[in-house]
This record gives sequence, structure tokens and C-alpha cells, in this order.
Amino acid sequence: MRTVLVTGPGGAGRTTTAAATALAAARQGRRVLLLTSDRGPAPEAVLGVALPAPPVRDEGPAPWASPVEVAPGLRAARIAVGEHFRDRARELQDRGASLFDLLGATPLDAEELTELPGAEPLAILTALRAAHTGDAPWDLLVVDMPPAPETIRLLALPEQLRRYLRRLLPPERQAARALRPMLAQLAGVPMPAQRLYETAERWEAELAAVQRVIEARSTTVRLVVEPGPVAAEAVRVARAGLALQSCRIDTLVTNRLFPDAAGAPGDTAGSWLAGLVDEQRTALKALREEFLVDAVTVCELPHLGRGPRGAGDLDELAGRARSTAVGGTGIVEGDGLTDELDGWTGPEPDGSGSTEEPDAWSVEDRIATDGVLVWRLPLPGADRDGLDLVRRGDELIVGVGPFRRVLPLPSALRRCTVSGAALRDGALCVRFTPDPGLWPRSS
Repeated sequence: MRTVLVTGPGGAGRTTTAAATALAAARQGRRVLLLTSDRGPAPEAVLGVALPAPPVRDEGPAPWASPVEVAPGLRAARIAVGEHFRDRARELQDRGASLFDLLGATPLDAEELTELPGAEPLAILTALRAAHTGDAPWDLLVVDMPPAPETIRLLALPEQLRRYLRRLLPPERQAARALRPMLAQLAGVPMPAQRLYETAERWEAELAAVQRVIEARSTTVRLVVEPGPVAAEAVRVARAGLALQSCRIDTLVTNRLFPDAAGAPGDTAGSWLAGLVDEQRTALKALREEFLVDAVTVCELPHLGRGPRGAGDLDELAGRARSTAVGGTGIVEGDGLTDELDGWTGPEPDGSGSTEEPDAWSVEDRIATDGVLVWRLPLPGADRDGLDLVRRGDELIVGVGPFRRVLPLPSALRRCTVSGAALRDGALCVRFTPDPGLWPRSS
């Protein structure tokens, strides 16, 4: 199943773009599911339909209510963040009942369970996994994601949490589990239940499953921006952060573009609008050049002169969309919002096949000429002053602006020392010098 995650700076029009993309795809005959994490009134206003909350339940396969039909082929639902949090909290309390008894703690009643910060990312990740579980009846999943900084941290979460679990509950814990009955007799109190260990193992399996969804080649990110100096810089930071997490961008959507306007002499309103148009056009030109050079499609959405409301406005928006892409003969015109919905073939969330782009994150052997190995990390949009690099054992900690990722070193680089790094042509090139004490010597 094709998956498109729509994000961008706050207020750029993510919900409108996600809805217009989903509707345009459905008009072409695809079966589309649109999920939104926005709990405000915007999704219902844009779609023109009500998105009901899911019924109270102990657990269920998906954290959303039954999707409602927006148009033939398109159904939409809101991710139920609060309900998902309460379900998981009750489940955790039930599984840890013996531990709470040991600590003399009193479990919380259902009415006391109030959503905590961090509940939304976990609900969205659960929704991503649930949408890909079993025989999904959809051809396309479009997800209206939070603003770009939150989305990038959310997409990094499965890998980070799995690393934490491996550090906090390493495989050696199996020995402690075998000794649990004896330790209980020596201590005179019951030890934590076996179900706690089983819960950690189940979390590992669930995190691995959603990570496969995120890393699948059929999953891409669609960046939305309303061109302007500040927004353009925010998009560059977001692009670098997404690249750090190995997330592929299929399209840059430039939203709410003003028509060309020229004020007559003495026309204050016209002159004011002309200044906004010039500023927007300047930012748009720079963004087009930056993204098209890396073969990322650029789609332009006009300002309708009003806030889009309902399927009629969304159809108009999609119909007036214009896109450009890099083809075999240079820059070519595309099909608007439905560009890049096909052609992203590759492994599905079952884990089959390679999940990396060709030549991405590659190690270049320059030992014969320069005596080094070079690890190339594509980071388009990264700024030299915002980069941070730390070697820690067999890991490389890379920071790009506000985002960080812990990368395990390829086996060959673990026997080397970091001898330098440089940002060239949108890629961080890290040089490694073989350690004579660890590197095989030729006879």
C-alpha cells in the first residue's frame, strides 16, 4: 500500500493539502484512506463532513472510528489520541498489577486517566501500523501529520525506543527471568510478573513493525510550505531533518500562491499586494531550484481567495494545481497533486527487500589513493553551522539543527578512527582512517 505523510511548517496548509491529495487520488479510481491527527475543527471544515470519535473500548485493531465517506473512493477518520492513551494506560496497569502491589501503589481508575504529553506520537505510530496490518482495503493511505519538527521526531521514535529497550533490557535479562522464583523466596516478596517482560518484548515487536512501515520505499513525505523567507528556511531545516532519518520526500507543495498583481500608481492596496507577491515569488523561485536539482517534484497550489471548504473547493484546488518534475528531457510538467503517487515500488512493511535508496549512506573506499574510507550521508538542506558529529564506540551521533540520530557504524568503519568531515553538495562526508592495531595488515 502506498503511504504519503503530509507535513510542513505550522499553518502552511497541511490538512488542506492532505485532503486535496486524497480526493484527487480517489477521483482517479484509487481506494484512499485519509487519517488526520488534528483534533481541532480544521479537518471537518475542509472535508465538509463530521469525523466522529471512536466508541469507548478496551482495545481495538485501530485507534480511529469507522471511517466516513467523503467522496466515492475516499474515506476519512480522525486518530483518537485520548482514547488510545487510556486504552494503553489501562493495559499497562493490568500487566503491572503485581509490581504495583509490591510497591504498595494504588492503580488509577479509568476516570483518572488523563492524556499526557507524548500521547499523540504514540497514537499516530499505532495508526500507521494498524493501517498496514492484514489485508488493508486501501490503495493509498494519506496521513495529515503534525508540524514538521514534531513529525520528524515522531518518525525517529521507533528506532530510538528500540535502542533504549535494547540498552535497558538486554538479552542477558533471560537469566534474571530464570532466577525470578529463587529471588522471590530470598527476598520474601513476589518479584515483578513475567508479563512485564512479555510486555517489553511485545513493544519491541510493535516498534519494529511500525519502523518497517516508515522505512518502506512505498512510504514518502510530502512537504507543504507557504513560500516566504521564514517559511523557506523552516522547510530547509525540515528537509535536512527528514534526510537524517532516511525519509524520502516525494513532492514539495507550495501552497496559497497569489496571482500576479500590479498596483496602479497611487493604489495603496495594489502596491501592498504586489509586495507580498514579489516576496512570495522570490522564495518560490529559490525553493524550486533547490528541490528540482535533487529531482524532487514541485507542486504549486493557488490561493482560492477563501479558505477551502468541502469537496467542491478541494476539487477546484486539485484541478488548478500545477507541478514540475525532472524527466529524461529536463524539466517537464506533471499532473499536479497526483504526481508521485505511482512508481514508488519496493518493500512493503513485511520487511522484504531493501529499504535504502541506491548509493545512499554509502562507504567509499579511498584507501589506495588517500588512505581513508569516506561515509557519505545525504543531508540536503543542512547548514554547516548546524551540524554536530560525535563518535561513541561503534556508533556515530549526527546532529542536524535540532535533530539527532545515533547511527551504528558499518563493520569496516568500526576499525577506523574519524579523521575529518565536510559538507559537500548536500551530503556529509565523514572520513575514517584505518586503525593499524585493528585493520588487517597485508603480508
